[in-house]
Amino acid sequence: QVYLVESGGGLVQAGASLKLSCTASGGSFNTSAMAWFRQAPGKAREFVAGLSGSGGGTMYEESVKGRFTISRDNAERRVYLQMNTVKPEDTAVDYCAGASSPYPETWCSRREYTCWGQGTQVTVSS
Repeated sequence: QVYLVESGGGLVQAGASLKLSCTASGGSFNTSAMAWFRQAPGKAREFVAGLSGSGGGTMYEESVKGRFTISRDNAERRVYLQMNTVKPEDTAVDYCAGASSPYPETWCSRREYTCWGQGTQVTVSS
């Protein structure tokens, strides 16, 4: 079983950059697609970005497209989310998720992912 731990969250001003990290331990990693989800207070958890097991395929939620970049370093068993030009609307708890396949058929479905991190808080002030 793969366990995921996120880090890198914090309080930043709108327009700033932030980089989240997710470190995996145990099980298979390099063959699994990875994703970032987020959940704002009072809202459902939503898909943010996904990356295929090969690293060649990406998927982004429309509101973060062009601002966020997901990447992975299989040697370090780590997934990143580079967040640029952040907005107050980005305030949420961000979760790292691992899929059971190298390329999910439905990227935004939580049912595609078999393991989750505990989350890291991102707060963007105006």
